[in-house]
Amino acid sequence: MSETAPRPKLVDFGATRYLDNDEAIAEYLSTALEANDADFLQLALGDAVRAKGMKQVARDAGLSPEGLHKTLAPGAQPGFETVVKLCAPWGCS
Repeated sequence: MSETAPRPKLVDFGATRYLDNDEAIAEYLSTALEANDADFLQLALGDAVRAKGMKQVARDAGLSPEGLHKTLAPGAQPGFETVVKLCAPWGCS
């Protein structure tokens, strides 16, 4: 009887670990915009917000932390103006 090798343990990928400065965040968000995929953009915005800090980004965008949380929730459909407010600090376009 042969023994099978143990399966490697996979770790969840967290983009926030790599978004450690504004330039990295801007590049990530620009890539998400270029992909022309609303779900990917929403995911990228959530990663950027978590990397920068929910309270700080909410304050900078003129949103409440609760409103920002709802905006980034799976299935949410944030308006264009809200997305622009969230992207503005990183100059993504």
